[in-house]
Amino acid sequence: MTDKHLGDFLRARRAGLLPEDIGMASYGTRKVAGLRREEVAVLAGVNADYYTRLEQGRERNPSPQVLDALSRALRLDAEARAHLYRLAGATPGNQPTSHTAEWVSPALRRLMDGYPDTPAFVLNRTLDVLAANALADALYSPFDPADNLARMTFLDPAGPHFYTDWDRAAQATVANLRHAAGFDMNHPALRALVRTLTEHSAEFTRLWNAHTVRGKTQDAKHLFHPEVGALTVTSQAFDVRDAPGQQLVIYHAEPGSPSAQALGLLGSLHATRREAEPRSAR
Repeated sequence: MTDKHLGDFLRARRAGLLPEDIGMASYGTRKVAGLRREEVAVLAGVNADYYTRLEQGRERNPSPQVLDALSRALRLDAEARAHLYRLAGATPGNQPTSHTAEWVSPALRRLMDGYPDTPAFVLNRTLDVLAANALADALYSPFDPADNLARMTFLDPAGPHFYTDWDRAAQATVANLRHAAGFDMNHPALRALVRTLTEHSAEFTRLWNAHTVRGKTQDAKHLFHPEVGALTVTSQAFDVRDAPGQQLVIYHAEPGSPSAQALGLLGSLHATRREAEPRSAR
């Protein structure tokens, strides 16, 4: 555990709650946003000085009972609660997390290629695109390169045009990275990615400092591809059993919908271009 990360998370989640959110009377002038440390301590049933030491990194071993109490006090959902446990080094099993495999098995690649009408791709925890089928390649063709969803969202000029609801996409992307950080905050690739995004995107920095945590969701995604126009797809994410940390993500358009027709057209255009390329360029 890195104490700073646990304290940063607690402070951010405390700042996101107001007394009226939890039915607590507000008193006095508030110098900072959100709840006071003393208020969180009361809600969690812990000593105020003890809670202060947690935020400051001077208390190193909160018990599972304390973590549960803090989760309830800070209104953490299941993913944020699990993230808190990981930051505190109190996850079940509590062994060091192995790094995500950076290669995708041939069997999984064949599985993705067997769904030509559906974009499918594999991500690691830091949102690197490790492999993609032909339709996913076509879908993400506005990006150069289509290598990492976070970089594509915040730093590629195509991002704000491709993601119709860019604000929502940006929030989800950062929440996914925060989820990854709970497994290994000191992973070199994650640290380098966060450093780059922080240096070049004020909006990323703002969202990163909010400490919102969320894994991949099934929410509808509203996209715009310059060749076929607007697309609405839902997504499903599946853990890859033989490569912990990898996820297979599949996008799906409602059968017979304009989005499904647009994906079909996009696949045809992509296949035509591929056939026209010299074999050495494929």
